[in-house]
Amino acid sequence: MKAIFRKGRGSALVALLAALALAGPSMAMHPVLLADQGSFFAGGTVRTAEGAYRGNEAPCDLAGETLHGDHAYVFWQRPADVHGPALVFLHGAGQSGKTWETTPDGRDGFQNIFLEKGYATYVVDQPRRDRAGRSSVPETLSAVPDDQLWYNNFRIGVWPETLPGAAVPDDAAWRDQFFRQMTPNTGAYDEAVIARAMTAVFERAGDGVLVTHSQGGGPGWAAAMASPHVKGVIALEPGTFPFPKGEEPPAEETSSPFPAAGEDVSMEEFLRLTKIPILVVFGDNIPEERTEVWGLDNWRVRLHLARAWAETVNRRGGDVTVLSLLDKGLRGNTHFLMSDLNNRDVADILEAWMKEKGLV
Repeated sequence: MKAIFRKGRGSALVALLAALALAGPSMAMHPVLLADQGSFFAGGTVRTAEGAYRGNEAPCDLAGETLHGDHAYVFWQRPADVHGPALVFLHGAGQSGKTWETTPDGRDGFQNIFLEKGYATYVVDQPRRDRAGRSSVPETLSAVPDDQLWYNNFRIGVWPETLPGAAVPDDAAWRDQFFRQMTPNTGAYDEAVIARAMTAVFERAGDGVLVTHSQGGGPGWAAAMASPHVKGVIALEPGTFPFPKGEEPPAEETSSPFPAAGEDVSMEEFLRLTKIPILVVFGDNIPEERTEVWGLDNWRVRLHLARAWAETVNRRGGDVTVLSLLDKGLRGNTHFLMSDLNNRDVADILEAWMKEKGLV
């Protein structure tokens, strides 16, 4: 994507540059004229060391000094011609905001695709991850070789093979870039810490739609229950779901080492999710019956949990749709719907749902 940036209005130079860019023969998509962009930190905590701060008297004595941590990092862009809600993107496990950016094979990701469609985008690094790495609690970082575990669990294939028809490039360069976007936690994973930071993100972004992926679904539900600015949720293959206390279904048996279980919340919190439209999206190669291919079976039980959760919400007047992309004619989608080869088609489906629900 080519972006032309301006701050303010009425710039003849910007208009000329935009016209020249539109005429460029090598452009594969329309340029985007940006009205503004920036970044900020949201939420977080402050720790203070015991003792009195002594400054120059004892520069190596950290008594009384502070640590600002546990915040989210947000990079945002607003196109000049905004005609939809703000979209706030929260990544999943092992990921950062990079997951929404350029795909491993160099195509536009959701950040660029939705900018072109006319939406302001807010791309988040969750607390204790990547550019929001300052944590208030210590963590020992490991260096364990685990690329293939991620590859198998994300339904790309069963290493070293790619699943037949998978919507990813079947080449070494793509795999190299994909593996290199994995990034560790710099502090203990804490859903409540992330949810509080996401609530603060929406305080800055204003009303919008929260788009989550995988592990981001858990704190995403919590943020949606806490913030009146969350007007809708699009959850791409979320890992868990909140149920009213005592109503969560038993964990289904699976060959996966990662069982799918619901989370308890109060009825008051749960009912807040019945007030907004919610779309839960799953891709391809998710079996209906148990399989010993654990990377596939992991998503079978999560899809079943999603359907049980949707029924629980809708029974109380909610508006949840659980969508298989197969029902829309899309095949081969991995766990990474936002960067698969058909990600533009996926984006079109998400936009159509937002229009149907009056969010656009």
